[in-house]
Amino acid sequence: MARPPAGNTPRYPRQARRYALRLVSLAATLGLWQLLTSLNVDLWLRFSQFPTVADVARAFADRLSGPDYWTDLTDSLTRILTGFLLAAVLGVATGVLVARSRLAEDLLGPLLEVVRPIPAIALVPVAILLFPSNEQGIVFITCTAAFFPVLVSTRHAVRALAPVWEEAVLTMGGGRWRILGSVVLPGALPGIFGGLSVGIGVSWICVISAEMISGQYGVGYRTWQDYTVVDYPGVFVGMVTIGILGWLTSTAVELLGRRLTRWLPRTSYVPEGRAPRARGVGPALVAARPEAKQEVAHDQLV
Repeated sequence: MARPPAGNTPRYPRQARRYALRLVSLAATLGLWQLLTSLNVDLWLRFSQFPTVADVARAFADRLSGPDYWTDLTDSLTRILTGFLLAAVLGVATGVLVARSRLAEDLLGPLLEVVRPIPAIALVPVAILLFPSNEQGIVFITCTAAFFPVLVSTRHAVRALAPVWEEAVLTMGGGRWRILGSVVLPGALPGIFGGLSVGIGVSWICVISAEMISGQYGVGYRTWQDYTVVDYPGVFVGMVTIGILGWLTSTAVELLGRRLTRWLPRTSYVPEGRAPRARGVGPALVAARPEAKQEVAHDQLV
C-alpha cells in the first residue's frame, strides 16, 4: 500500500487528535473545578461557596428526570428561534434596502442609528407596555437583540461588493431583481452569516435576561428561581444548559453558512515551517506554479 506523502497528514487521524485535545481541555477544567471546590480553597477567589462538579451533576440528573426541565427547554428554544428568525429576515431585508437605496438610507438610517446603541434588555418596559403578553414581549426583545448585528453586517457586506459584478449583469441584459438574486445576496452571504452568528449569541443573552425579569417558564426563569431559593447547584444547571444551547445554535448557524458558501476559498492553519499545499496539488504542479505554495486546503465540510 502506498504511503501518504510526507507532510500530508491523513484527514481522520488529524481530526481525531483535535477532538481528543478538546476533550482533554474540558476534562482538565472540570477536574480543576472539582479539586478547588472539594478542598474549599479560599485565596482571593472563594471556591468554598461554589458547588462541586458532583453536586451539579446530581442536580442535572434530577432535573432531567422531571417534566419542568423539558418544558423550560422547549419554551426558551421556541422564543429564541422565533425571535431570531424574525430578526434574520428583517435584518437582511433592511440591510440590503439601506445599502442599495439612498432614499431608504435617508429615511431609516437616522432612526436605526439612534435605536441601535440601546441595549435590547433595556426595552423590557417598552415590551411590557406594547404587548398584551409576556411571551410576545420576550420574542420582541430577542428579535431586537439579533436584528442590529444582522442589519449592520448585511449593510457593510452589500456596500463592499465590487461594482464590476453588477455591471457585468447589466451588460448581459439583467435587471434590478436579477442583480439582487445573482450578485447582491450571494456576494453578501459571508457577511450576512457573520452577523447571524453574532446575533444568535446576543439573542441568548437577552432572552435569558428577559425570562429572568418577566418570563413564565424558560431556562432563564428557572435559573433565577433557583437563585432566589439559594439552590446553587440548580443555578449551575441552568448556566450549563444555556451554554450548551447557545453552542448548539451558533454551531448550526455556522454550518449552514458554510454549506451556503461552499464556493468561497477557505484556509486552514498550517504549522510554521510546513509548506501549505492545495488539496489535490502534487509536487510537480507546486514546482511548476510557485503561487500554488500559497494555497491552503481546508478540511472538507461536513
